[in-house]
Amino acid sequence: MDKFWIATIGTSILAFLLKFSGTLIPIKFLESPFVKRLNALLPIAMLSALVAVQAFASKKELAIDHRAAGLLVAAIALRVKAAFPIVVGSAALVSALIVRLT
Repeated sequence: MDKFWIATIGTSILAFLLKFSGTLIPIKFLESPFVKRLNALLPIAMLSALVAVQAFASKKELAIDHRAAGLLVAAIALRVKAAFPIVVGSAALVSALIVRLT
């Protein structure tokens, strides 16, 4: 077996153990207000961090380029409560236009 398969099987076992450990957590702990609040806010924080990294990072340095303009247009479209396809399309269009013009 090569290193790839060892890593794949090891990761699979770790994922199974992590999922199984979730069944061992007492219900009382899961229903606490702190855990509920954490479960509500954690996905928002993770997605925000992912968007920030994808929009402003270029390899190992910060960059403000066409992606930042697209993000700004998407934020404006969300502010005026545009439909999701309009938000995505307008951000992609602005990013493409800036890339094309520069």
